[in-house]
Amino acid sequence: MASPRRIGENRPVPTRRSLLAGVVALGAPAVAGCSRVATASTTKGGDLLDRLRAQGVVRLGIAGEIPFGYIDRNGDLTGEAPELAKAVFKRLGVRRVQPVPTEFGSLIPGLNSQQFDVVAAGMYVNPDRCEQVIFADPDYRMLDSFIVRKGNPKGLHTYQDVVAKKARFATGTGYAEIQYAVEAGYRESDILVVPDQVAGLNAVEAGRADVFAGTALTTREVVKKSRKAEATKGFAPLVGGKPHVDGGAFAFRPAETRLRDAFNVELRKLKRSGELFRILRPFGFTEAEMTELTAKELCGG
Repeated sequence: MASPRRIGENRPVPTRRSLLAGVVALGAPAVAGCSRVATASTTKGGDLLDRLRAQGVVRLGIAGEIPFGYIDRNGDLTGEAPELAKAVFKRLGVRRVQPVPTEFGSLIPGLNSQQFDVVAAGMYVNPDRCEQVIFADPDYRMLDSFIVRKGNPKGLHTYQDVVAKKARFATGTGYAEIQYAVEAGYRESDILVVPDQVAGLNAVEAGRADVFAGTALTTREVVKKSRKAEATKGFAPLVGGKPHVDGGAFAFRPAETRLRDAFNVELRKLKRSGELFRILRPFGFTEAEMTELTAKELCGG
């Protein structure tokens, strides 16, 4: 997960996590020949929802990142966002979902250039992205966590600890954690940037880094079988001197407010019934990661 995490869409933007090596490749051939979706209507609120109902299928932009949205070993689409998409779009009268794998940094450009209908990749909502797309309300919230050596010998629990103790710091390609560390005073040029949390675990186990920063979900999952490393308790990084909690959500083209609003209606129903948690739990999410945050809050408005 998690970029959160990533930097680098059309311009540097904190993201949440980066692409897991090899996962995108599993799904790419199946969609390589897909034509682009029809251009958006100028109808107020957009007519994409009507078109999706007529087509019976919605194209999901995914970034091949476990557990957010990926193609599994059997070639099937899964992950917290695709499984949630299946539930919501079925309620909206759209029977099927179709994955369109791409790199994380290409999700927003791909959405706005009509390559798929919606971003279903657990994307963090932040003000920069809110200038380019519109978001549904978050379906989860996420804290940060560190991968450290067993026993956490350096006592690293926050980015401020990393700076104060001059720890060797690593995080993933384009992760938002890069910005959180820099804000705490860590020199960006000194950060060891690795492809993903698996590479981060390897770096800590091999002694090339004292700490790897990622989302609480991805760090606790990746250390489960490690004999040398552990994950720290989740914490909220400081942004502008205040604790900051990220939230991940589906993204839509700016004109498609009608689809976004209909999605939010069904999402709220799933939250109230407890079905949302039942969908996300198999992917490692806990009740602590369920949220009532809104896109408006995270967009800064």
